[in-house]
Amino acid sequence: MDTIAIIDYGMSNLSSVVKATKYVAPNEKVIISSDSNEINNADKIIFPGQGAAKKCMESIYDKNLSKVIKKSSQEKPFLGICMGMQVLMDHSDENSGTECLSIIEGKVEKFKSNKNNKIKIPHMGWNKITKKKDHPIWHKIDEQSYFYFVHSYFIKPYEEDYILGETNHGKDFCSVIAKDNIIAIQGHPEKSSSAGLQFLKNFIGTK
Repeated sequence: MDTIAIIDYGMSNLSSVVKATKYVAPNEKVIISSDSNEINNADKIIFPGQGAAKKCMESIYDKNLSKVIKKSSQEKPFLGICMGMQVLMDHSDENSGTECLSIIEGKVEKFKSNKNNKIKIPHMGWNKITKKKDHPIWHKIDEQSYFYFVHSYFIKPYEEDYILGETNHGKDFCSVIAKDNIIAIQGHPEKSSSAGLQFLKNFIGTK
């Protein structure tokens, strides 16, 4: 039995993530933790998040979680969700600029709406993800499956080879990324019906 640690740093409603994870991994131990030792001893890590980048980073530092997040992201299967994806980057433009965890090289920018490209901000609701590269995370997930999104900012990784999936909201943006043992998704797999549950199941099946 593997232990799956869902990191709790006070910036996410974890109930849906926990419920979905337990549903797709009934034989695994699922814990919610802000304890560095528990997180360090877990076999797999889920790093969700919502809210503003600055408050997320402040909460991570207040709970002394930055070191264990960086360490675990280098050593074991690690899944970032929504804000948990964005703060893996070097820098976010949110809150007049926020320095992030610098785990994946890249930055976070805000969607822009103008007369030539009118879009709703935040990007909220169902949208499809176009696969850009083959990867085990896509196992049994149809091409251009729909996932649920709620966000005003998007990541721009400096290394395009990391991009696994893109979504269009006025422009194409990176919605799924992979680097070594790290997977991250801008959408919410826990709220994305069968495709999202399969995404979680595929992550949990990684070694």
